[in-house]
Amino acid sequence: MAFQFEKLIVYRKAVDFADEIFSETEGFARGYGFLVDQLNRAALSVSANIAEGNGRFTKADRTHFFRIARGSAQECVPLLELAYRRQLLPLARHGDLKTRLEEVAKMLSGLIKGADRVGDERKK
Repeated sequence: MAFQFEKLIVYRKAVDFADEIFSETEGFARGYGFLVDQLNRAALSVSANIAEGNGRFTKADRTHFFRIARGSAQECVPLLELAYRRQLLPLARHGDLKTRLEEVAKMLSGLIKGADRVGDERKK
């Protein structure tokens, strides 16, 4: 049996994004461990906070974790920009990852607005 949050498209997209970031950062040049660590943690935090938020019982708790997830998505933006500027990511790849991240952030905004419905679905 799957957890409820595993059915959310935004959760699946966030996991896919984190997985791509993990793969991408494996090829970063030596000396950028700080950037690898921060980017990997921020990317993972998006899906982890969606999962944790969905496990909460009150709207306020769910919304809090969904907002943290959105903040983590936004945290990835300057990290991706620095990776591009340091020539760790080509422009096309940077653009693709940023576009996917923007989609996740928009979906998270929708999830935050619909936090009541997530709780209502749990009761069915």
